[in-house]
Amino acid sequence: MTEMRDSEDRWKLALEAERKYRQLFEQANDGIFLLDATGFLDCNQHGASMYGLNRKDVIGRSPAELCPERQASGQLSADVVAEKIAAAMKGDISRFEWTAMRVDGALLDVEISLSSVEMAGGLCLQAIVRDITERKRMEAALSESEKRYRTLIEWSPEPMGVHRRGVIVYVNPAAVRMLGANSAADLVGKPVLDRVHPDFHEIVLARVRNAIEHDGEAPPIEEKFLKLDGTAIDVEVRNTAIVFDGEPAIQVAMRDVTERNLAQQQLRIAAAAFEAQEGITVTDAAKVIQRVNRTFTEITGYSAEDAVGKTPRILSSGRHDAGFYDEMWECIGRTGTWRGEIWNRRKNGEIYPEWLSVTAVKGNDGAVTHYVGTFADITMRKVVEEEIRNLAFFDPLTRLPNRRLMLDRLRQALTGSARHERHGALLLFDLDDFKTLNDTLGHDVGDQFLVEVASRMEACIREGDTVARLGGDEFVVILQDLDAETAAAMQAESVAVKILAALSQPYQLDLSFAGGDANSRSYHCTASIGITLFRDQSLSVDELLKRADTAMYQAKAAGRNTLRFFDPEMQAVVAIRAALDTDLRTAIREGQFLLYYQPQVDGEGRVTGVEALVRWQHPLRGLVCPTDFIPQTEDNGLILPLGHWVLETACNQLVVWAGQADMAHLTVAVNVSGRQFRQRDFVEQVLAVLRATGANPRRLKLELTESLLLHDMEDIIDKMTALKAEGVSFSLDDFGTGYSSLSYLKRLPLSQLKIDQSFICDVLTDSNDAAIARTVIALGMSLGLAVIAEGVETEGQREFLARLGCFAYQGYLFGRPGAAAGLEGTKP
Repeated sequence: MTEMRDSEDRWKLALEAERKYRQLFEQANDGIFLLDATGFLDCNQHGASMYGLNRKDVIGRSPAELCPERQASGQLSADVVAEKIAAAMKGDISRFEWTAMRVDGALLDVEISLSSVEMAGGLCLQAIVRDITERKRMEAALSESEKRYRTLIEWSPEPMGVHRRGVIVYVNPAAVRMLGANSAADLVGKPVLDRVHPDFHEIVLARVRNAIEHDGEAPPIEEKFLKLDGTAIDVEVRNTAIVFDGEPAIQVAMRDVTERNLAQQQLRIAAAAFEAQEGITVTDAAKVIQRVNRTFTEITGYSAEDAVGKTPRILSSGRHDAGFYDEMWECIGRTGTWRGEIWNRRKNGEIYPEWLSVTAVKGNDGAVTHYVGTFADITMRKVVEEEIRNLAFFDPLTRLPNRRLMLDRLRQALTGSARHERHGALLLFDLDDFKTLNDTLGHDVGDQFLVEVASRMEACIREGDTVARLGGDEFVVILQDLDAETAAAMQAESVAVKILAALSQPYQLDLSFAGGDANSRSYHCTASIGITLFRDQSLSVDELLKRADTAMYQAKAAGRNTLRFFDPEMQAVVAIRAALDTDLRTAIREGQFLLYYQPQVDGEGRVTGVEALVRWQHPLRGLVCPTDFIPQTEDNGLILPLGHWVLETACNQLVVWAGQADMAHLTVAVNVSGRQFRQRDFVEQVLAVLRATGANPRRLKLELTESLLLHDMEDIIDKMTALKAEGVSFSLDDFGTGYSSLSYLKRLPLSQLKIDQSFICDVLTDSNDAAIARTVIALGMSLGLAVIAEGVETEGQREFLARLGCFAYQGYLFGRPGAAAGLEGTKP
């Protein structure tokens, strides 16, 4: 009986527990689901409602049916469900966020707590599901708000910072600059009081407490901050309580007022030094003069009695309109100060320039109490400035615009011509035989003549056109606002003819400067004029001047005292050079160059080496000689990549010949241009090519021209010495054509002199050439240098040179330049 009662009691307790669980189950604010691997076993109505379902519609469903196909992570929802259920069945307890889907397809964010429970003797899973959709939306909105906030303060020119619990958590770039930091990392994470002067620690802490307690903005105050280098600066500060990164914090808006305070301090000092060298005026806030100093009286002529009680308008010159003064006072009201140049009137009516500074003086409440104006009479400075301007932009003799001002006006004319679609003309004048006048009568008379020429030319042009003196006897006229091209040419010609006529009238020159017997002399002058037209900015200023110069020389060639228009045919040579330049760049890019080799022989006719000579295999013109393109590569800089290619190709050929017994002894001479040699890293370039190709440096000879020796001899010697130490030898090419100093020649680490072919050509018939050849050979012997003659074409030339002691030759007598294959097998 006792056991039956115990069993009955336990049954009642179990029923009561079940009833309480079911009550909690149904009344819970969260969704509660029971499930196993096959699907949902049960749920409360709140949970079913979250998905827009009734409880009976939930039971039996798979959890994957109440989810979108994929989660935000991109994973398949079914895979994640299976993984989570498997882990929970093993006893894992997990809490995670999840994207669920209502029966109508709407998505909702939920937080799920998943764990295993014992139910009716079996193991199943319990999922407690909380709808966090609204929370997520608020979090996203907060995140977006903070993002906008960060963007605003990040780009704000006003220094901004945020600190929390006494530690800096954010500063914008403007604050980084103000505090002298390199980056925000120098400040973030550091105590905020590190950047506050100790005198202000208590004030700062009190303001922070006040902002937090009242959850608002503390009134602005001026504090003293410390930059990272310890420099103290005055800063106006506003504190505001904000939420930053989800937590309460204090935002600090700052403004560096150090300079403003210094200016105010200087104003007080200025007041102490009232009787200074500058004029000083003190007015009240209504701009009524209260006080002036002695210098004010000296500059303006007004005594203190005259000025006090009046306004500064008594000094007005009338040169400035109301807008000028409105802008000045607006600036003073906004910044507290203004400075600039102004024209005022003295008591006697004389107008004069002054440099004026006006500063607003403010009381403790920030209201303006006075204005202080300090000024200096800058009349003399303006005179000097005008003189400097005249020297900079005008010819001191004729007072015409000089070259600098002319170029500026020509640029303006080009711009105006393009804007208004009107023609213009540039006329370049050169006075014929002016040098004769200068040489016979002297420069003073010549200057007198030039002044008269300038005056006559100015009288021939319209207002708005320009006459300028370039220098010497060259003048320029710029005509603007001309008609269509044909009419413009006629208009320009008409002006030129008018000027020619004016210049051809007799000049009465005062000869007293020249010390002559007569007081004056009549002189006649003619001029040669080159004219070019322009309509837009398609041509540069330099190109226009070149065209006018070309046309002017055509006028001189035509007999002088005439004019010529620029003829496009004059551009033929320029156009050919431009086309050649384009072709050369293509040739380098496409590898159109060849390297030919011309034998160098000894007295027995044995080939001892070769000179590498570049040729251009043009796709249309065929084989082009170096004399037709090398000079232009020097001008346009292409000699550098071309020279490097020649050196590299020659070294590769040396490596090929090193493997052939009958060619291994050959040296290869490579010509090096001055522009190449003057490169700072020339030595490194040569050694790099030798290393890359594996060529023997003792088989490489670099040929330099005498013209190279005219520039920076010490640098040349250093480079030659460095390369010679590596085994590279040097030959001085075209010797005798330049200006070599014997003292330089002795210092150069040369191995060989090469007699230029221009002396060899007529060595048998021209005694001067023979003497030069003899001298070069003797010089080489005296210096211990080998001598080679180039351009040897006849046996007679070779025999003559041999008699003089020269036993190395190069020329057509021994072989023309050709491909490397043509040399192989020649007699060693």
